[in-house]
Amino acid sequence: MVAVGEKTRAFRKLHEQGCFVIPNPWNIGSARYLEKLGFKALATTSSGYAHSQGLADGALTRDQALAHFRDIAAAVDIPVNADFENGFAHEPDAVAANVRLCIDTGVAGLSIEDFTGDAANPLYDHDLATARVKAARAAIDRIGSAAVLTARAEGVLHGCSDLADAIRRIKAFAAAGADCLYVPGIRTRGEIEAVVEAVAPKPVNFLNSAALGLTVTEIAELGVRRISIGGALARVAMHAFIKSATEIAKYGKFDSFDGIISNAQLNKFFASEI
Repeated sequence: MVAVGEKTRAFRKLHEQGCFVIPNPWNIGSARYLEKLGFKALATTSSGYAHSQGLADGALTRDQALAHFRDIAAAVDIPVNADFENGFAHEPDAVAANVRLCIDTGVAGLSIEDFTGDAANPLYDHDLATARVKAARAAIDRIGSAAVLTARAEGVLHGCSDLADAIRRIKAFAAAGADCLYVPGIRTRGEIEAVVEAVAPKPVNFLNSAALGLTVTEIAELGVRRISIGGALARVAMHAFIKSATEIAKYGKFDSFDGIISNAQLNKFFASEI
């Protein structure tokens, strides 16, 4: 098993140049398969894991999330970034305390967002959001970890603020010590370029969780350093499951089983991973 420090150093190095895809597993099996495909790092998905537990996104407790991070980080030899949502706390000191717990799970990085979880008041105000990032940075530094801190501006994703506000926020987050900046919800080339330019030379994570018509090469050419896909792979799996189960329940048909991967193939793969 690769040591946590080695994973963390490798993760930080990935952000220094080029562009890499960081896919999002939702359990140990999907994590190990993604590693086997050659991806250099993984990121957890709050939605994918929550749905696998029969919960809505945002309904996980802090301790459930931490246990999940620990499981995924221990299952693979490549770096894992934790989707730590809003840090499971509002005030900066509480965020810092929880960040320390997150780092203890063995992850190589984590993201903190400015979404409150309250649909009626979705974003922390600018100053508090920035203070939360600063507290997360200080917590990582006090531990002496090289973990990568990603700060997320969530307004575009939640339809409660525009790109200009998101850019103002990520600039402040960068100044507060975030290593990587992230504006989920942007979709066009112009939006991507504006975000990249705003915080250059710091790296930007781009969420490509829909069929936007952009390839990895094209996204890289826009200056993006890291491409994540959120809960998309988990939704692909759930979509296939729902479609197949619905076909059986409504029509008594099993046609969706045609051509699927065999039990023997999966046994062979996972046996080789032990």
